[in-house]
Amino acid sequence: MTQRKQTPSQTVGPYFAYGLAPTQYGYDFKSLFTPVLAQPHAEGEHIRITGRVFDGAGNPVSDALIELSQPDASGQIITSVEESERKGFAGFGRCGTGTLAGNYFSFDTVKPGARGEGQAPFIDICVTMRGLLLHTFSRIYFSDEAAANAQDEVLVSVPAERRATLVAVRETTNAGPVYRFDIYMQDSAAGKETVFFDL
Repeated sequence: MTQRKQTPSQTVGPYFAYGLAPTQYGYDFKSLFTPVLAQPHAEGEHIRITGRVFDGAGNPVSDALIELSQPDASGQIITSVEESERKGFAGFGRCGTGTLAGNYFSFDTVKPGARGEGQAPFIDICVTMRGLLLHTFSRIYFSDEAAANAQDEVLVSVPAERRATLVAVRETTNAGPVYRFDIYMQDSAAGKETVFFDL
């Protein structure tokens, strides 16, 4: 029997965003998930999360795909399509950075509730982009949850000088609360590398 060797890994390439977020890129078939996680009737504080992805040279990445996954405002995970439709909350969203001015991503959602005792509210985030062999995972915490953040087991396990890379900064705008969360793939003049988790 012939022994076959493992196929070498390849980087993702620039095309995944078109397939996973086709509506955003102007294709005429429906995206399964969009940057809108919360409909107007969803309970909780409606917020926007926005930011950019920066490469190792400090330049904004124009073809990254960002995915968010989060509980609802009461800390509950959505487990069915029926529940999502009833609550007006998807719990999962996708946004490419290639169509918004300045290569931003932007999500409309609700601020999540804490998932359990001793946990701060957070959102799971996944980044896929050119040059990566595997997507990367991180978390978004909130700047106005300082007391809860100080007790969150995962956040406090991160070296103190790097925790700020996981915290979205709240801004008050005429359109409502906006949390700014930039993602840095490596240290650069633009900022310190975001903490990514090995899952």
